[in-house]
Amino acid sequence: MTSAMADAYPSVAEVAAAASAFARFRPGLCALRQIGRSREGRPLHLLTVGRGRRSVLVVAGPHSDERIGAATALRLAERVAADPWLHARADARWHFLLCLDPDGTARSEQGPAVRRTPAEHFRHSYRPPAEEQPEWAPSIRAADDQLPESQALVDVIDELEPFLQCSLHGNDLGGSWIQLTRDVPGLAEPLGKLSAERDVPVQTGTYDAMYWTVSGPGVYVMPEPGEPTQFASLPEDVNRSTWVRPHRYGGMTALFEVPMWASRKVADTEPHPDPARALAQLGALLRHQSDRARLLLAQVRDTLPGRPSDSELPPLLRLAEGLAAICPQVAADWEALHPSPVPLTRAHLAALDIAARRISLRAAGTLLRLLDGLPPALPGAPAARIACEAQLAAWAAELTAGHDLAWIPVPEQVDLQAESVLAAFRLLTD
Repeated sequence: MTSAMADAYPSVAEVAAAASAFARFRPGLCALRQIGRSREGRPLHLLTVGRGRRSVLVVAGPHSDERIGAATALRLAERVAADPWLHARADARWHFLLCLDPDGTARSEQGPAVRRTPAEHFRHSYRPPAEEQPEWAPSIRAADDQLPESQALVDVIDELEPFLQCSLHGNDLGGSWIQLTRDVPGLAEPLGKLSAERDVPVQTGTYDAMYWTVSGPGVYVMPEPGEPTQFASLPEDVNRSTWVRPHRYGGMTALFEVPMWASRKVADTEPHPDPARALAQLGALLRHQSDRARLLLAQVRDTLPGRPSDSELPPLLRLAEGLAAICPQVAADWEALHPSPVPLTRAHLAALDIAARRISLRAAGTLLRLLDGLPPALPGAPAARIACEAQLAAWAAELTAGHDLAWIPVPEQVDLQAESVLAAFRLLTD
């Protein structure tokens, strides 16, 4: 399915077609079924390989702007089908949820198909707010208001009782790393080896796992209940997400991150010489970008017919406003990191710098997506588009120059992620 993969991410439709053909030609070993539908009616496909008693669940596409997972799932299905050690002799069945958020992922397919620049990536990718992300939604939404994608994932976890759930993520900028809800001793060694072979830095400081326990370079283990798992400004709660659902059955979840663009700075383990000053500078950057994003928001809002009230604003505008509004809260979180419970390295500050700049780039890209849906002759729309495009280009150029980014070809992203999953599986089964 993936042997001749181009340097591009496959679409939701292409992945489904490839999986259907794969299962059809291996009727005794593989099966493809539908386990639910998305909010917009797209099917949620589960590809199963093997007939063992123990289940591995691989979840692709948990974030709609992180498209590597589906290609990795197809690669893993090929590897498992071809190697009895991975299914029959390990008494395992592998289940691949091919895309958890097909609606959002389909939106991210717009724009250039191959090797986008960072500016093109943020211009065309789509990432909904946390309450609309299927893995996070159960920790934010009311119990009687769950997304159908979240419910389908919870149901399949309850059905399969996996000893290992693998969530396939893809950070846009940085390095490779793994987050675990339970430790897998020794996993840092293969991660480091696999990453070095592909010239991908192992991310030793990350915004996502700042408070997590370090098991080894690039491997982070979820803190004990009651300990902080992330910054206070973020609405998600790891302990009520779909990541911990396999714990009911003695299982665990591993999140595998590989970058689109590599930045060596996220692997620098040297202590930062002046973290207080650097955090203050990042706080100022966040507030400045928030102010600039608010000006763009006002300009775009003025183009909307009828000047809608806050409750009537288009979803994309509400999303952009939420991104701009969270910047001062994030700035306060980061400024409070000194003195820090975590010894801050250059890698930590590099990761925070990337995260800060990413928020505003997503806001600008979201505004441009909104403008794409408006009549081009609408009064004020051309000027708003020019302003948003210029700001996105400037912010993307600053990010690129500050982190010396290097594109990782899609086949190498897939290879690194797939081999990291297999390394975790072998450590748990050997």
